[in-house]
Amino acid sequence: MQKIKNICVYCGSAEGDDPRYAVAAETFGRALAKAGVGLVFGGGSCGLMGVVARSTLNAGGRVTGIIPGFLDEREIALQGMTELVVVDDMHTRKRLMFEKSDAFVALPGGVGTLEELTEQLTWIQLGRHSKPLVIADIAGFWRPLLTLFAHMHNSGFIREGYDVRYMVAERIEDILPMITSTARRTPQIEETAVTERM
Repeated sequence: MQKIKNICVYCGSAEGDDPRYAVAAETFGRALAKAGVGLVFGGGSCGLMGVVARSTLNAGGRVTGIIPGFLDEREIALQGMTELVVVDDMHTRKRLMFEKSDAFVALPGGVGTLEELTEQLTWIQLGRHSKPLVIADIAGFWRPLLTLFAHMHNSGFIREGYDVRYMVAERIEDILPMITSTARRTPQIEETAVTERM
């Protein structure tokens, strides 16, 4: 059984044009704090990143932000975090976010969020780690991507034995129970190979 101490949230540095995205981020931040689970995120104060982090902090939760120095000028690191780690580059940021997290959640976001999400899906597919991953399909945001995954499978590019394992939650309230349930059933596998390849 994997113990869930910290969850990494991938999400946008913008709030998007649907207010339901920010509501979802705020709700999830409060849920993390209430459950005593720490938030690991990209460290920025902008967009959904800032919303989920501030919500977690305001509810008394723990927040670890990891941001590259060059992005600190653009996204401006959130103040008052439990821990702020400034790194040299994006690769180091992603490696530390992985190492400090026991599960992953993708809220709505842009290209950066998509890249982080698909990288974790690839590692899971290749058996590099067994940490739970939830795609939070708020207001159907990720539906085109889920359709693309089905198309890849139907076209023979996701082969037998290389299934992409993830969960989809349409409601924020379902995310933590999904992760906890999966962590109970999943044996932890050796993860050094992921760290070495990043």
